[in-house]
Amino acid sequence: MPEFDLDSFKKTWQEQPVQQKYGNHDILQMLNRKSRNYVKYIFWISAAEFLFFTLIGLFYIIQGNESNSFISILEKLGIRKTSDMETDFDHIYLTLKILSLSVTAYFVYKFYQNYKDIKIEENLKKFILKIIEFRKTVNAFILINIALLIAFTSIFTVFVFYIVNTQNIKITNSMITGFIAGIIISTVFTVLIVWLYYRVVYGIIIKKLGRNLKQLQEIDSQEISD
Repeated sequence: MPEFDLDSFKKTWQEQPVQQKYGNHDILQMLNRKSRNYVKYIFWISAAEFLFFTLIGLFYIIQGNESNSFISILEKLGIRKTSDMETDFDHIYLTLKILSLSVTAYFVYKFYQNYKDIKIEENLKKFILKIIEFRKTVNAFILINIALLIAFTSIFTVFVFYIVNTQNIKITNSMITGFIAGIIISTVFTVLIVWLYYRVVYGIIIKKLGRNLKQLQEIDSQEISD
């Protein structure tokens, strides 16, 4: 995705022979096309994420690996493995997985809708507003995914203490402190990884889109002053 700089383009434009010069309409067409392509890239990436996590989720549900890993952690706390506990965990995990995929599917649809709604030939003000709305949608997608990650971790933590209380298990303060510290550290680390991923993958595209938006706003202000 090559960079497009309005000032450089104008300088080149001014140096061209008269018959090769481009008007504001041509510049807008180029900026609009690039911006629309950036929206399309976001849609493709989010759709690929949705497909990937759906397949991963189905794999874990079929294999039961997620359940076995979580229960092995509980057994280290002295919790007894029971069929009721496994069933409760499976229900919680399935509910949260469906919720997560539903949220992702919703944003995939929103990104596709944004892409379809952006028309190259539409007026400049309307186009600028749609770009701003799209950036807000991407930011909401990132923040909601991070919020869901924290919420899911909190739910599973509550589930652990519920099982401990149900089975009347005595846990030392050091074990509780170690468990909570481990949860906090792993959650913070995971959130940082997720945030870094979105900042790199989505952030690069959003940054380029932001440059286009700034240039479009400059052209809009020039047209108003003229």
